[in-house]
Amino acid sequence: MTDAALPAVVKPVAAQTPLQRIVSEFAESKLALFGLALFVLAITAALLAPWLSPQNPYDLAKLDIMDSRLPPGALAGDGFVFLLGSDGQGRDMLSAMLHGLRISLFVGVVAVSCALAIGAAAGLAAAYFGGGVESLIMRIVDIQLSFPAILVALILLAVLGNGVDKVIMALVAVQWAYFARAARGAALVERNKEYVEAARCLGLKQSRILWRHLLPNCLPPLIVIATIDIARAITLEATLSFLGLGVPVTEPSLGMLIANGFDYLLSGVYWISMFPGMALTVVIVAINLVGDQLRDVLNPRLKR
Repeated sequence: MTDAALPAVVKPVAAQTPLQRIVSEFAESKLALFGLALFVLAITAALLAPWLSPQNPYDLAKLDIMDSRLPPGALAGDGFVFLLGSDGQGRDMLSAMLHGLRISLFVGVVAVSCALAIGAAAGLAAAYFGGGVESLIMRIVDIQLSFPAILVALILLAVLGNGVDKVIMALVAVQWAYFARAARGAALVERNKEYVEAARCLGLKQSRILWRHLLPNCLPPLIVIATIDIARAITLEATLSFLGLGVPVTEPSLGMLIANGFDYLLSGVYWISMFPGMALTVVIVAINLVGDQLRDVLNPRLKR
């Protein structure tokens, strides 16, 4: 028998792990990869803001009111070049935007993380225990969702006052209900499955069943909501800061920078509002591109 007559050896194909499958399917979308690259770039710029900024926008000793509202590329009295112009206080717009991006991303990520933790705990408890616990939690969620988020945030900040921590508290208060409803819906599907019944028969503690068994299987939809809600939280923070109820002027976010230049738009000083607005738009679009692809990957039935 010749070698040609021998049967070909079929090499077994290694099965992909769930994480490898998610990464490979996510990489199929060039738009999603582009959005992810922009988001990573924004995070990197925010983290390195103190070193990337040509000027410290918080150092009042280095600010000169004579350098206020200079156009992009203008020279200051000491020879400093304002690449993106200066604002009404004489701050370098590029430096202010890098620090403002840092605050906006910090508020969005921390607020969504806290809302995810609170909402997931409430939703899992409602689905697992049922009865009066479920009725109480879901009635609170229904009442919360019946009011516009921006209205609730405005009322809370009018009571709490300005500050980054106050904005985070307000955003957590208006966002946790979305995660609670999603977690309850996912947990209702999972709670009667065989692995949960087996855990109950083994006598495992209810807390362990909730966090070690139910939660991991309910995470995919929560991750998608969290990704998109980061963009929503950043938008809400910018809106609140623009209205004067968000972060204080001493801690400029992108929304506060847009508000600072609003009064000068009619006089032709466009750069104070335009550049922070463009940065805010790019970040929100990038996050939404990533969230859309994650939704398609984690739930193939929604794939277009």
